[in-house]
Amino acid sequence: QVQVVESGGGLVQTGGSLTLSCAASGLTFSMYSMGWFRQAPGKEREFVATIRRDGALSYYTDSAKERFTISRDNAKNTMYLQMNSLKPEDTAVYYCCGGLKFSTSVRDYGCWGQGTQVTVSS
Repeated sequence: QVQVVESGGGLVQTGGSLTLSCAASGLTFSMYSMGWFRQAPGKEREFVATIRRDGALSYYTDSAKERFTISRDNAKNTMYLQMNSLKPEDTAVYYCCGGLKFSTSVRDYGCWGQGTQVTVSS
């Protein structure tokens, strides 16, 4: 079955940086668009960033543009999210998700992991 392991979350001060990683197995990684979604307490899961299966195209939510960079290494079945200039509103559990469609909708993705907690203190 599909398994993903998200890592790299933690507690950071406003303005700090974190790099999230997602290691995937049980799927043909290079066939999937991969995305990061996040969910804050009491809120719906929301789109953060996605990268097409070949890595040539990516898309970000407005709040992540110019601060976050999504990347992937298909040889390692791994995806990354470099997050800079973090803000308290970035605090959430971040999930690694995969889908056969290059999309910003969580309905087009499967999210198989437990997520990694990112907490940004003010």
